[in-house]
Amino acid sequence: MNDDDAEFVEYWCLQVGTRAASGSPLLGLAGLCLGHTARRFGRLSDGALALAQSLAARADADPKDVDGRALDGYDDVRSFLHLW
Repeated sequence: MNDDDAEFVEYWCLQVGTRAASGSPLLGLAGLCLGHTARRFGRLSDGALALAQSLAARADADPKDVDGRALDGYDDVRSFLHLW
């Protein structure tokens, strides 16, 4: 949250969110961090937005696959990027 380089932060969220195995707590964390990134910088790339949506959908379908933090993160994405 303290890094000023939005691309760097987003890059690592994408790396973690696409590489962690199903059931890893890192998946929910990646989704949550994407929400924080949207709040802090007011934008996400198309790929990051798609990942946030995907992780939230997976968390909604099976909390053992992706934990609920991904849902919280996607709520932040929708709120701060005005996607309602």
